[in-house]
Amino acid sequence: MRIRALALDLDGTLLRRDETVSDRNHRALEAARAAGLDLIVATAGWYQRAERVARAFDALGPVIACSGAEVRRLSDSAELMDVRLPAAFAARLFEIVDAHRCIAWVTLDDAVLMKIEGDVELDDRYPEIRRVPMLTGAADIAPRIALVQGTAVNRAIGDALAATWSDRVRFVTSLSGHGKSLLTLTAVGADKGVALEIACRDLGVDASEVVAIGDADNDMEMFRVAGGSFAMGQATERVKAAAKAVTGTNEDDGVAQAIERLLAEGDAAFRT
Repeated sequence: MRIRALALDLDGTLLRRDETVSDRNHRALEAARAAGLDLIVATAGWYQRAERVARAFDALGPVIACSGAEVRRLSDSAELMDVRLPAAFAARLFEIVDAHRCIAWVTLDDAVLMKIEGDVELDDRYPEIRRVPMLTGAADIAPRIALVQGTAVNRAIGDALAATWSDRVRFVTSLSGHGKSLLTLTAVGADKGVALEIACRDLGVDASEVVAIGDADNDMEMFRVAGGSFAMGQATERVKAAAKAVTGTNEDDGVAQAIERLLAEGDAAFRT
């Protein structure tokens, strides 16, 4: 295969637990750009956070955000894909979240609502986050994605909403980086693989010319359409089995290891 671009997940992939990019990963991305590879950032997080990473490495490809619910072009902020949670679902979700002590993030257009109890300071690296005491009444548009942290609240959401809404809403349960129960909610149709195909068309490359690197179940959607793929070393066996190769963990510069292999071996990296 001809390799023309890289699609990179952020959390658990390019970023370490402290949300920084290691020096080795930084050098590898610079080498990839020098070799003529385009970079597509693809994350479950919100656009503004991904945009800052993309611009730091002179990425040209559109940003995939909100677990595939949004594709936005970097050059002019044009929306190429925008999939929203049903408004009625979001309203009921907010009621349940507001009734529990938990942490929740809701991504709107250019703001991220964060519901959190206690005297917790927001990270000033993310000025787009707006702290709210309750989600109900705080959003006047349907969100692209909602993330809810907390075992009890997530059980309540599943019990109250899954049976009615599972044909229109994706309920994905995972563990956060701190071992907490994390529920990710997006509309059916939000898909990192579909989003990658849209980003590739806008960039002028074919998805078969892209190597995707990720660590989570939603990254398997990119593996499905990309010509090549690396699963991170700490990924589950299910994710590893879906990828064409496995690299190191995010704490051990797994992205750099993958890029170094690609630059040295090309697609032969997937046969070793």
